[in-house]
Amino acid sequence: MFSVFYFCIADELERAGKQLGIEGSEKEDDLGTLESGPKQVNLKNYPVTRFGLQKRSFQQRWFDSFEWLEYSVNRDATFCYACRIHGKHPARNNKDSLISTGGFSNWKRALESFREHEASLGHKASVLSWKNYKASLIEGSVVEKMNVAQIGHIVERREYLRRIVAVTSFLGKQGISFRGHEEAESSGNHGNFLELMKLLEQFDPFLQSYKSPSNATYLCPSSQNEMIECCAEEITGCIVEEVKKSKMFAVMAEEARDGHVEQLAVCVRYVTAKGTVKEHFIELSSLNSFNAESITDAIECVLKSKGLNDVLCVAQAYDGASVMKGEVGGVQARFREKHPEAVYVHCYAHELNLVLCHTCRAVPEADDFFETLGSVYSFFSASMVNHQAFHDTQKQLGLENSEFVQLSKTRWECQLNSVKAVLENLTALLRCLEKVATPIAIGLLSKLSRFSSVYMLVMFKSLLSATEGLHKYLQKESVDLAQATLYKDAVLETLTLMRSSEETAEQLYKETKEICESNNISEILSGPRRKQRRMDDYAVDSTLGTRAPCDTGIQLKNHLLYPCLDRMISELSNGFSGVGEKLMKGIQACNPSADDFLSEESLNPIATHYKIQLCKEEILVAKQFLTKKKKEGAISDMASAYKLLDPDMFPTLSLVLQAALTIPVSSSSCERSFSALRRLHTWLRRTMGQKRLNHLAVLSIEKGILSTINTSMVIDRFAQVKSRRYPLIFPPSKK
Repeated sequence: MFSVFYFCIADELERAGKQLGIEGSEKEDDLGTLESGPKQVNLKNYPVTRFGLQKRSFQQRWFDSFEWLEYSVNRDATFCYACRIHGKHPARNNKDSLISTGGFSNWKRALESFREHEASLGHKASVLSWKNYKASLIEGSVVEKMNVAQIGHIVERREYLRRIVAVTSFLGKQGISFRGHEEAESSGNHGNFLELMKLLEQFDPFLQSYKSPSNATYLCPSSQNEMIECCAEEITGCIVEEVKKSKMFAVMAEEARDGHVEQLAVCVRYVTAKGTVKEHFIELSSLNSFNAESITDAIECVLKSKGLNDVLCVAQAYDGASVMKGEVGGVQARFREKHPEAVYVHCYAHELNLVLCHTCRAVPEADDFFETLGSVYSFFSASMVNHQAFHDTQKQLGLENSEFVQLSKTRWECQLNSVKAVLENLTALLRCLEKVATPIAIGLLSKLSRFSSVYMLVMFKSLLSATEGLHKYLQKESVDLAQATLYKDAVLETLTLMRSSEETAEQLYKETKEICESNNISEILSGPRRKQRRMDDYAVDSTLGTRAPCDTGIQLKNHLLYPCLDRMISELSNGFSGVGEKLMKGIQACNPSADDFLSEESLNPIATHYKIQLCKEEILVAKQFLTKKKKEGAISDMASAYKLLDPDMFPTLSLVLQAALTIPVSSSSCERSFSALRRLHTWLRRTMGQKRLNHLAVLSIEKGILSTINTSMVIDRFAQVKSRRYPLIFPPSKK
């Protein structure tokens, strides 16, 4: 009770004690003070006082029996140090008053009086206060002890939150749901988040010992959302900080439908101080309407919320939709009103995919061919019976168990993979269709058993293999526009050479013939062809499906191979030129493999566009330096050349190369974010709000940064959020 009383009035006791010490030093200057403790004077002979016929004096041995006792030489009297300095209770009698303040000198009854005083309640309270004061001198003042206790609680809370951050990061990284369907205490499954915390508690000694009423606050759904938000903001904060240090960036955006909502994925591309090209996802925003104004406003809103609206935006990359690429009212035109330096790049990966799409539209046989491949996939994937029959046929033929590939307009490699899958399993496919013998199976068997169908399998495998490497390269983050253009030109030259060489057509025909012979497929269709007469008396505005026969090598070459090659060459030649001829020439001049590498004439347009004052002498010195490094094999591409250019030595030229590297080639990073969206926003998680969905998307897509974020910074963010709702104090960590 007295201890609690002391802690409640600690400051007042301390101030009062100091005042008493000062007063005592004025009246009894030879007594102890608050700081010195009791004054126990050791004299050889103490003054003698006569009591009747007896002479008595103070005895030094009394100090050993009563630690609170002190002696005043000036008054020849004793005092209770504890009651004099720390006493608050009034004296019970005159004797207690003398010992406490007036001074006691009746040596005849000294021991009896000292023992009576020591047994009094007032003295005991004073001694307790004195001992607490001495303890505070060793362990700190009461306020300091309270602060230490508070800091101890804070340290424990932060340690507890570290576990929550770890669980949140794990679930977010893996794209796993947090909540359970039923999280009541009686439920057998409380959701992944709570179940993981329980699992950790079984193996973590800290969690086993730390029991606080605030734990439930940190585990509730709202706190989960706040922790997810803090982790996501820490990730985007790291990205934004790097972008600001880079001083320039490019924006990439892509939209896709998510149920009944149009989602806009926004990514940024920039070059770090170490010369590394990075592309990162920063936000998933919902669109109110799908028009140029709404999309532009959404992009601007994202950049403003991240603090990037004042950073130089050198480029913008979208797909080829008219609402995006429109030169008058499109997104790229509206965005350039506020960011005039941001050149528009039509995503090269989309353009390359359009090459095949346009080829299929231009060549009817190619369109029918890929439609047949789609029907084959549907036939075997929709029915478990057909699927099992195909696997049984593969097993009988000793083939490896493999699947057909679904065609997609957005997955750019699926066409080649589908062709390869059918070609590798052609024998098993034909036998399985013959065995199933349903009307659909008979129709597919009839189409695939044609020499022309097998020829198109072989032909498209060759043509698409020529572009496969470019497809993969364009999806890399580190790709630069100059190198991508060189690779595109190399693919174009390869296709042109295939078009002009008779050897290609002969090789395709020969390979097709070998496959057909091994599968008993006749080169020429059996039976006479009958002319369709049902539409002879009608006027029609479209084809009826009858086409010239393609059985011989010359027919296949003229009606299939050459039309497909011509269309692909035409599309590759006319596309991939969004930034302008002069600017593209300047970008190519930054590539070490270009003939005009670091040509002042070629570099001037890109420098002028981004308001960079190039120094002629700087270019000359850089040429000599980089030429020497190129001979040593230290330079392979634009990125390696940029890393060698010290910004202090080559301030303007390094900016030009940085701008060229920052210009994106494709918006593949945005496409990858929608792949993550499909994993996150499943039908089981459709009640999730847009804010939570965005934060979870950041955790899932940027899992690399999530693994490196500072946990203390996340906890600081969480503390700021919680401090608005709960009176908790979290000291910010030192960076």
